[in-house]
Amino acid sequence: MSEKSVAKTVIVLGGGILGVSTAWQLALAGASVTLVTEAALCSGASGRSLSWLNSAGERSQPYHALRMAGIDRYRTLHARHPHLDWLRFDGAICWAANDDAGTQARHACEKAHGYDSHLINAATVHQYDPHINPASLARVAIANPGEGWVSLPHLIEHLAQALRASGGEIIENAGKAAVMTAGGRATGVRSEKRGEFYADKVLVACGPWTPDVVAPLGVQIPNGSPVSMLVTSEADARGLQAVLNTPRAAIRPNPGNTIAVDHDWYEADIVAQQDGHYSIDASVVRQLMTEAGQLIGDGKPLVAKSWKIGLKPIPGDGEPVAGELESVPGCFVAFTHSGATLALILGEILAQEMLTGVKHPMLASFRPERFS
Repeated sequence: MSEKSVAKTVIVLGGGILGVSTAWQLALAGASVTLVTEAALCSGASGRSLSWLNSAGERSQPYHALRMAGIDRYRTLHARHPHLDWLRFDGAICWAANDDAGTQARHACEKAHGYDSHLINAATVHQYDPHINPASLARVAIANPGEGWVSLPHLIEHLAQALRASGGEIIENAGKAAVMTAGGRATGVRSEKRGEFYADKVLVACGPWTPDVVAPLGVQIPNGSPVSMLVTSEADARGLQAVLNTPRAAIRPNPGNTIAVDHDWYEADIVAQQDGHYSIDASVVRQLMTEAGQLIGDGKPLVAKSWKIGLKPIPGDGEPVAGELESVPGCFVAFTHSGATLALILGEILAQEMLTGVKHPMLASFRPERFS
């Protein structure tokens, strides 16, 4: 990369995993980077993500290829730091409720594009994780040994340290911010509490708020972000290894021998408060943790230590939105449901595009202009 290509100043708006990953890649390449975030790092959706690293099920081929590249970058990180307790590749197991045919069809779809997928049942599940309660399984389940999980708060801390070590600056608690333009081109951001920041390029990576931030620029991105919840358990000695995606609970291991739990059946029980926060009755959380506990060991309920509720970023058509806005040169966006799986690869690709001006072919299907 030439000296000219890295002589850039970039403002990254958003303190979640996509923003931090891209800012880190930019700083590594020699750009002058300032990351500006409304509150603290990882205070939004990244702090309440199940962060299951996968490309399971059925999706478009470009999306599958991007997710597989994302998993590859995590495997590189894992190979360099094999003893991390916040990044593991111990596989995943999923099953549906009373839908053996659907499970078999999903398995066939995965096998058709070379994904590591195995049909299992209660008698064979111990081969993939001996800590799973076989009585909880459906008659047919799928094991995906190549999948894993990451704790995004830990990854963000890791990357933020590397960003600062590479000369990047992080501005937290800046309040709400807007993209500034001049002559139709992005020139920086104006923050509520920390003033204005000028740069050659701007990246908007504000999770579910990304469409709202670019809307004043005349750019419409459909937003399908639902309200979701992530619950973290008290320490549990049952030693779960795999990620489990089941009809009533999705769970994964978490640092400190805890378990992270989420699902969507209780969305109607989440109440929006006037101050913009959300609440849920503790009895619903206990029910979720009872059902989650049934999946492992002796089936005893898990005990909730804490839970976080907020919007889960999902573009209106379910596919990632990434790249430069054609109508606002210099302004890039990153908005996706699969922020955990795609974090490292999207950060790498977006940084490359911002510094060189060359569009990466892997993002061809995911440009914001597809909604125009």
